[in-house]
Amino acid sequence: MPKPLSLAFDPIARADEHWKQRWGSVPSMAAITSIMRAHQILLAEVDAVVKPYGLTFARYEALVLLTFSKAGELPMSKIGERLMVHPTSVTNTVDRLVRSGLVERRPNPNDGRGTLASITDKGREVCDAATRDLMAMDFGLGVYDAEECGEIFAMLRPLRVAAHDFDGE
Repeated sequence: MPKPLSLAFDPIARADEHWKQRWGSVPSMAAITSIMRAHQILLAEVDAVVKPYGLTFARYEALVLLTFSKAGELPMSKIGERLMVHPTSVTNTVDRLVRSGLVERRPNPNDGRGTLASITDKGREVCDAATRDLMAMDFGLGVYDAEECGEIFAMLRPLRVAAHDFDGE
């Protein structure tokens, strides 16, 4: 699919100018619009890298989380908690990974009603290969150096703390 032609102007900066004229200066409007556009760009780039592995970035994140766990498996509820997604999203993600042979489900021996998701050997291989490819393209952030990536992380952290993603202390 060909890339769209670039505009001769920054549409977000232009919108900011119009916003100022109509409603006054609201820097948060340009910031949120830039963040949302960056999200679209990054998600498209990383999804394109993991697509050949039959993954989306969400499925890739679930595989990585399972590889980080001691036994290579976690309760479904813990996956949702760690990835900060709704239980339905976890179910859909794990269902797709199971169909691809990358994850298996089994009853949780510590919780009669719970289910564990376990990464398979094939899942580990796919996760490792996709990770190499994502690292090679700097997760889409190659226009920034390590220090700037750290600054982005630090700048967004208070927003995540305010949303109660974690205790910021």
